[in-house]
Amino acid sequence: MRALALVTFLATLVAGLAPAQAEKRVFILNSNADAYGIDRCLASGDRCGTAMATALCRQHDFKHAVSFRKVDRDEITGTVPVRASGCRGAACDDFVAIECSR
Repeated sequence: MRALALVTFLATLVAGLAPAQAEKRVFILNSNADAYGIDRCLASGDRCGTAMATALCRQHDFKHAVSFRKVDRDEITGTVPVRASGCRGAACDDFVAIECSR
């Protein structure tokens, strides 16, 4: 009986020492929302988008941006608004996924 209690205690102790999984969340943004050009940095994944991605994460109470990149419409689950005139080539809005971590 003592051996079982000891094994249970040790298993609980080892499980408690395992690294905690960081909470992550992905935010999807319309990358053509403004005329500042930062949207191009986010969509291309260039370093110039790091400050913007980090600022967005911090605004939502996350510590930093893990990654950011352009996403296709078919990668997004749920509804994506379509312009009344239709979506063709350069007239389509691009979307950016920003992954944040606590």
